[in-house]
Amino acid sequence: MIFQPRRPEETELLAPQIAPRIIPGRPLCLYGDLGAGKSLLARALIRHLCGDPGLEVPSPTFTLVQYYETAQGPLYHFDLYRLKDPDEIFNLGWDEALNGICLIEWPERLGPYMPKRRLDLHIAITGPDTRDMELREYP
Repeated sequence: MIFQPRRPEETELLAPQIAPRIIPGRPLCLYGDLGAGKSLLARALIRHLCGDPGLEVPSPTFTLVQYYETAQGPLYHFDLYRLKDPDEIFNLGWDEALNGICLIEWPERLGPYMPKRRLDLHIAITGPDTRDMELREYP
């Protein structure tokens, strides 16, 4: 599935299209350079999944994980940019999180702990406000 948002607002509008594909036990891994829009999309998805368009969604850049409740169950938003060693993931409740809904920014930091069953969203910066996004599903 390919998306080509041309403005940040269009990226946020993708949440209702992507959210139904995110299910407990199959994390969404968000790939892209700094400034690609991973956090923007993650916030939009969290607000959509929580059913609250005004929900404050802080970045987990320093805490590494934020927790939310949704109608489908617990949601974990990981930002692994500051993860120094893949084994640190287990200090963040990784085993429990994998049974819930997971959004993972910087999933490449997971190393050998990358889930086999997942969704990957690759975001490429194609211009100042434009992005190409490709969603891939792994059984």
